[in-house]
Amino acid sequence: MPLVGFFIGDVVLLVAGVAALIWGRHRRASDVVHAVTFATSLLSCGAAALHLLTSAAPSTLVLPLGLPWSGAHFRIDALSAFFLAVVDFGAAAASLYAVGYGRHEHEPRRVLPFFPVFLAGMNLVVIADDAFAFLLAWEFMSLASWALVMAHHREAGNARAGLVYIVMASAGTFALLLAFGLLAGPDGDFAFAAIRAHEPAAPVAAAILGLVLFGAGSKAGLVPLHVWLPLAHPAAPSHVSALMSGVMTKVAVYAFVRVVFDLLGPAAWWWGVPVLVSGAITAVVGVLHALVQSDLKRVLAYSTIENIGVVFVGLGLALGFQASGFVGAAALAMTAALYHVLNHSLFKSLLFFGAGAVVTATGSRDLGRMGGLLNRMPLTGFFMLVGCAAISALPPLNGFVSEWLVFQSILLSPALPSWALKLSIPAAGAMLALAAALAGACFVRLYGTAFLGRPRAAEAGEAVEVDRFSTTVMGGLAVACLLTGIFPGQVIDAVSPIVYALIGAGMPTQSTLPWTSIAPIAESRSSYNGLLVFLFIVSSGTLAAYVVHRLASNAVRRAPAWDCGFPDADPRTQYSAESFAQPIRRVFGSIAFRARERVDMPAPGDLRPARLDVDMKDLAWEFLYAPLVGLIGRLARGFNRVQLFTIRQYLALVFAALVFLLMVLASWS
Repeated sequence: MPLVGFFIGDVVLLVAGVAALIWGRHRRASDVVHAVTFATSLLSCGAAALHLLTSAAPSTLVLPLGLPWSGAHFRIDALSAFFLAVVDFGAAAASLYAVGYGRHEHEPRRVLPFFPVFLAGMNLVVIADDAFAFLLAWEFMSLASWALVMAHHREAGNARAGLVYIVMASAGTFALLLAFGLLAGPDGDFAFAAIRAHEPAAPVAAAILGLVLFGAGSKAGLVPLHVWLPLAHPAAPSHVSALMSGVMTKVAVYAFVRVVFDLLGPAAWWWGVPVLVSGAITAVVGVLHALVQSDLKRVLAYSTIENIGVVFVGLGLALGFQASGFVGAAALAMTAALYHVLNHSLFKSLLFFGAGAVVTATGSRDLGRMGGLLNRMPLTGFFMLVGCAAISALPPLNGFVSEWLVFQSILLSPALPSWALKLSIPAAGAMLALAAALAGACFVRLYGTAFLGRPRAAEAGEAVEVDRFSTTVMGGLAVACLLTGIFPGQVIDAVSPIVYALIGAGMPTQSTLPWTSIAPIAESRSSYNGLLVFLFIVSSGTLAAYVVHRLASNAVRRAPAWDCGFPDADPRTQYSAESFAQPIRRVFGSIAFRARERVDMPAPGDLRPARLDVDMKDLAWEFLYAPLVGLIGRLARGFNRVQLFTIRQYLALVFAALVFLLMVLASWS
């Protein structure tokens, strides 16, 4: 499929958005729009995957739009084909899910027009081949997603979420604008081909790296630029949350990879250090916050921050290894990062779809009002279990493979000549190991609280399974998590053209190894076989179930669960989300989020209930953004006095400004 076909698909999405704006009141509008976005996204995903798997030559397209002297450039190569496939697969899944979920949407006309526009914006970012088209599509994507976040603006907190999101998005776009300005140089040619042709000086390249890390990192959710993400993702409708978390953050990763590995030129050895450190800190901070949240969608939003940290650790390793001449290790780290991009888009979309199903069935996002949902929603419960196991990096699912590859690349760091990298990489590896362990605890807590035990509220006890569109999409994503976990060699070989183009080397071909094994370095050093692990788990589990059912006692004994001597156990006496997180909160709380506990324990004989209040803060917001917001507010109040000036004061102000400008001109001359 030539590039013009992808461009036509984006035009179809834009037309669908306009049609939804005009005919959105029609009762079949939702089904028609989502059917169009599903078909368009699926075709685009298939074409992008075919382009990647066949190693097709790059395709370009120049349109007489944009800047007058250059036009708008678009291009698809191996890197853009991979991210286009990720974007459009997530878009197709969200579109099919929305056919059923959209019937419960109480503000359809606020969601429907912007949904296809959001998809078109993400696609255009990935295929843009000049800075003007890239930034225009980037802002288009940001504005469309902001409109979707504001769809339920009357709900508490959503207006603030939209405000924080649009401010952070604007700051990120401004940083990328400055970065592309420096990349274009004095010639001012914004085409990516022209940017590749000249290499910026070392100080300019360092400034570009910092600007891109800020601009792309703010959209991806790197700490401390993450403050918008746990606000905006829960505020959006669930299928949009899945797109923002599972797909839009990957567009931000694409922006970083495109600029730093493709346009910026040869890397310096130290470039990997800030990327690596920021990724490691992001992973730990994200999962710690996820562990103490009681809002189901907010847990998933903070978990996205953790997984973005894993991706940037891989990218930082690739930068450090490549600049040090260890291209084989750099190829391994880049492969791990791209693999985790794909994996996270799959299991995070699955989890957000499952969260949407739970919210639809119970009417609440509070984990404290759930429980026992596995009995009421068995399909959703099973698919959520798969997603929780995948994001916890449990074999044989896909999350394990990509994180295992990251750790394999970390083990190669002792050979590096730079002591800064030798010290920072093991430290980042230790933080990543901590994040992986905490992620497992986080999703045991989420799944156990929501789906196991007994209902904590009447709504949970009356929940029913959701529509077949939602369960079909969740089942398909669960199968994708399994397949990309037990056949990792095929995924590694598929992204190999990207790694060769960016690093100049690649991992050994994995599909030639027997039994679908993978050996990232050499078979004598380390290897993994997801298929054998899967067969072992299935066979051993089946055997254990057979032995228990056939050889155990046939006498079924039922008795009430022991509850400290109280015969009538209340569902509220179960472990809650807060009680599960309490040990973690007490260990890390004072450091990570300044947790403060206040206990009101009644005296003996006092029948009033005991009370525990926990106060937690996001340190990034408290120390960075809250003072900045206060400063801007004070400045705004000060400038507000200008409108009360008299005519003489206005003339004096103009005269002072004129004198100042004349002094500046005189100093320059």
